Amino acid sequence: MDFDTLVAFSRQFGVVWFFLLFVGIVAWAFWPGNKKRFEKEGRRVLEEGDE
Repeated sequence: MDFDTLVAFSRQFGVVWFFLLFVGIVAWAFWPGNKKRFEKEGRRVLEEGDE
């Protein structure tokens, strides 16, 4: 395996890895079980104000 093939493989692997990471983060953010936690944290920020 020459250097150019290795560079091309690593770039493709990086793109696939970051795409899967992005999809995982989006899925976690929109997962129905996390809704209560996000709403609670959103209210906490507004209730605490500038302390």
